[in-house]
Amino acid sequence: MGGSISSHMASAAPKVLVVDGSRVVRQLIVRVLRAELPEAEVVESGSGEEAKRLLGEGTFDFITVALRLPDMDGLELAHYVRESAPQVYVPIVVVSGDVDARLHRRSLGEDVTDYFDKSLGFQALAEFIRGYVRPDNSAEGTVLYVEDSRVVALATRRMLEKIGLTVRHVVSVEDALALLETERAQGRVGADVVLTDVSLKGELTGGDLLEHVRNQFDYGKGKLPVLVMTGDENPANQAALLKAGANDLVEKPVEETLLITKLLFQLRVAQHLRKRELAA
Repeated sequence: MGGSISSHMASAAPKVLVVDGSRVVRQLIVRVLRAELPEAEVVESGSGEEAKRLLGEGTFDFITVALRLPDMDGLELAHYVRESAPQVYVPIVVVSGDVDARLHRRSLGEDVTDYFDKSLGFQALAEFIRGYVRPDNSAEGTVLYVEDSRVVALATRRMLEKIGLTVRHVVSVEDALALLETERAQGRVGADVVLTDVSLKGELTGGDLLEHVRNQFDYGKGKLPVLVMTGDENPANQAALLKAGANDLVEKPVEETLLITKLLFQLRVAQHLRKRELAA
């Protein structure tokens, strides 16, 4: 995952291509996108070959693709996009109900920018896509940020504070756990989302932080999302982090747009779930 977002994404009317073999699913996605992103031009395709034809007729700012298409695997189509236009980086997001199994195996491949699980709902998908084609200039929420490099921490903190997020920076997992423990004693979670590097100088790693958050504090992925930054490209190690409870991974070197999009998405979903719990 990585690369820079296509430069024409900032155009007045972003073009989104929705590729799914199910007409019902396509109509659901298109209807929500047109309601939530009225300025976007949404084009739908029911097969890989039809999508290839549409791609040959013009450029798109964003592509959603199902894993299973009538005539090919969705990843095959993603690879075709990368091969046919290597000079332009278009975000390609897999939209699937069985994405978790493949994600845990880290078998989505390098051609896919990101994934979206249908179980979160199509309203959340619209928010997710908006994060790419219309990045927010402002956001509200608290990020617990664990990073032991002062230089990296300063740059990332400025990046997050620039869009309005409150950053609680600590240099070790031990400090992060102490902060969360103090907040929990007062009936609070202490953050809306955790952003942590995997390799840290203390005794504990980002993996240990995940284990404590999920098992000791018993905070589920919706209650306290954890986004892990890693320079390890080993699929087995990435899969282990996801299995341990990471909501998502950001590969290093970190691409700013991708980090903010992923972070804001996790933040929005957590806030949405919290509101739903309060209303219940």
